[in-house]
Amino acid sequence: MQILQDIPLAAYTTLKVGGPARCFVEAHSEGDILEALAYAREHSLEVFVLGGGSNLVVSDAGWPGLVLKISISGIETAQKNGNVIFTAGAGEDWDGLVAHSVEQNCAGIECMSGIPGTVGGTPVQNVGAYGQEVAETITSVRAIEVTSGEIRALSNSECGFLYRTSIFNTSQKGRYIVTRVSYALWPGRSPRVEYADLKRYFASSSATPSLQQVRNAVREIRASKAMLITPNEENSRSAGSFFKNPLLSPAEYDRIASLPQCADQRPPKYPAPDGLVKISAAWLVERAGFQKGFGNGRVGISTKHTLAIVNRGGATAAEIIQFKNKVQEGVFKVFGVQLHPEPVFVGF
Repeated sequence: MQILQDIPLAAYTTLKVGGPARCFVEAHSEGDILEALAYAREHSLEVFVLGGGSNLVVSDAGWPGLVLKISISGIETAQKNGNVIFTAGAGEDWDGLVAHSVEQNCAGIECMSGIPGTVGGTPVQNVGAYGQEVAETITSVRAIEVTSGEIRALSNSECGFLYRTSIFNTSQKGRYIVTRVSYALWPGRSPRVEYADLKRYFASSSATPSLQQVRNAVREIRASKAMLITPNEENSRSAGSFFKNPLLSPAEYDRIASLPQCADQRPPKYPAPDGLVKISAAWLVERAGFQKGFGNGRVGISTKHTLAIVNRGGATAAEIIQFKNKVQEGVFKVFGVQLHPEPVFVGF
């Protein structure tokens, strides 16, 4: 295990902002993680766990403690109860795992193709897209308990999955470091084509698309919105969707739909758990006056995706935060809805 000093973190994030880490360790095994944690305890350093850096905003001051980059690799498969269990190291590229599952003709995560980041981040955020989320397939999460060093296997129910959340980023935040994740996928099952963008994509075809065709379609749709990491594409220099879709009561949705800004169109909505309604954050942002391409200078909204705040070149984290606040305040002023950010904020 090698401990590096004063490593700039911007290069490790898709947003490309952020100052240095006082100490930096890349862990290729659970043993490396335990060594790094022991070093941090010995030197009284707070630990931040880094995955793919795709859902991250690092402050300009950086991180005064130890950044632990998880690079545990490997994918194993096993048969169980008619499913194929894919177990992957937390450092594996997520899209690579999706591609592998599709090649094995196993359904369950195909609609999450093209999402940047690593496997270890998927249970933390309960990652989802285009009608699927990982909570539907995760069977267990192998993790190290930070304080004791104990290695635990947490079941799906123990992870406490909700919309874009889990125990790992709420009630038990900082308690565990994910090392491996297991997903139960369905061999030979047809892909899920429920999301509106996918339905439109395949509307002219009467045949059921294959898993590979759905994967290709999702990646193509994401690319059209600059939500696929592409070299030299300014719009993909972002943290992905910056705001979560708000969950509202039906009464609150009706209140918003009755506003003058909604006279020509009711806000797009989708069913959500517990009788709530999920409303489109992108629609709210646009109707509040922040259209695609909005912004001057080094920070703005993507020209291809309303929810992506982009670093147009040379932006600072402070400028990103200032712009985020402006959008939140604008939406609240018009609709009375508080948008909650999706990325993780480090060093603020």
